[in-house]
Amino acid sequence: MRIAVLSGKGGTGKTLVSVNLAAVADGSTYIDCDIEEPNGHLFFKPEILDVAEVTVGIPQVDRDLCDGCRQCVEFCRFNALAYTTELMVFDEICHSCGGCGLVCPQNALTEVSKSIGQVRKGKSERVTVYTGQLNIGEASGVPIIKKLLDEDYSGASGLTIIDSPPGSACNVMETVEGADYCILVAEPTLFGVHNFSMVHELVELFGKPLGAVLNKCLDGEENPAELFCADKGIKVLARIPFDPDLGRINSNAEIVVRKDGKYRELFSTLLETVLREAVLRETGHSGEAAAESREAEPAGDPQCKPATEGGES
Repeated sequence: MRIAVLSGKGGTGKTLVSVNLAAVADGSTYIDCDIEEPNGHLFFKPEILDVAEVTVGIPQVDRDLCDGCRQCVEFCRFNALAYTTELMVFDEICHSCGGCGLVCPQNALTEVSKSIGQVRKGKSERVTVYTGQLNIGEASGVPIIKKLLDEDYSGASGLTIIDSPPGSACNVMETVEGADYCILVAEPTLFGVHNFSMVHELVELFGKPLGAVLNKCLDGEENPAELFCADKGIKVLARIPFDPDLGRINSNAEIVVRKDGKYRELFSTLLETVLREAVLRETGHSGEAAAESREAEPAGDPQCKPATEGGES
């Protein structure tokens, strides 16, 4: 089973949830798809077992063969080719489809490999850790994410946690497409809810089952993310309190479930809830069982309860 953890913006706690879910599951696989700023490895500190370069094909022009017919320019829908006094290739916006070479009547275009980043595989206790890293200056990391997600992940638990990039762009779509269940992490701010709504809309477009984890909850305070979930009928899977101790552990790049029994219980309960929800959706039990699941108390600190109308809890 593949569980994608998403957020509408950076800093909501997406990696906190991803890393600790992977750590609490026995023999899981963790995939860091936040290729522009991967940080899951800072928590797991894995022993590196393998490093693979990720390359893409970029067209190279043979000036002696090119006669300036412009058929390749007209074919390219990404405007990666232009002709003035000679043919120019803008490799930063090339999608490596290879079409330009196919339509060239003079066979003046051939593909050359260009490295855009790396995929690293490592091991941290019983968690297999995969990390994608986009080279500085590269415009698109989609090929790296495709390579990460195309690997054969067969951990002992059969569970794969995907730490998605923040936001709702193309990179995120790649992680959602192959997921069996999506966890949306939200913070209790209006700005956070605005971005949360966009990633929620994206997951809905893909028709994926989903639930929310509310991070940085303040007891007795109104939570805009909670109100949004109630309005949209999104199941709240867990509430993580605004806890200075948790903040210190996380800031020191330590995995909280390996340090604090209270949070090990919280994330264990969250994992059980997610697996139960995913099975209910997969088997199509949308009747009484699903209703009972929606009404079940989410994982979280008993002191961190949703605010009722008027700010009382």
